[in-house]
Amino acid sequence: MKYLHTMVRVTDIEESLRFYCEGLGLEEVRRTENEKGRFTLIFLRAPGDEGGEVELTYNWDPDPQPYSGGRNFGHLAYRVQDIYALCQHLSDMGVTINRPPRDGHMAFVRSPDGISVELIQDGHLEPKEPWASMPNTGSW
Repeated sequence: MKYLHTMVRVTDIEESLRFYCEGLGLEEVRRTENEKGRFTLIFLRAPGDEGGEVELTYNWDPDPQPYSGGRNFGHLAYRVQDIYALCQHLSDMGVTINRPPRDGHMAFVRSPDGISVELIQDGHLEPKEPWASMPNTGSW
């Protein structure tokens, strides 16, 4: 058995790619347009990681029921080299840091479609400002 991917539904391809690729640093590895099924699949992965991928699924026709709460999806998790730098980069892009990396180890953000993403520091960094005293915002 081999883990393949996690699928998340997206409502705006460009905004989602901005978050996952420009923000988190994932790379697009392949894309499928299915005219008959009226959907697009975009597979992403972390640079240098040949393991599991994230499949962004975009349905061309709007779903009459909006995707809420990630349809009870838990979260994606990524190990990162510098959690402070990544959170600053995401914040500079306008992404809300829902659970700041107060402890130098863990943070949570949300994609444009509300998918919770956990960021975990590779190793441990000492707590530092402004993150150490930053409150939580919203939910994750």
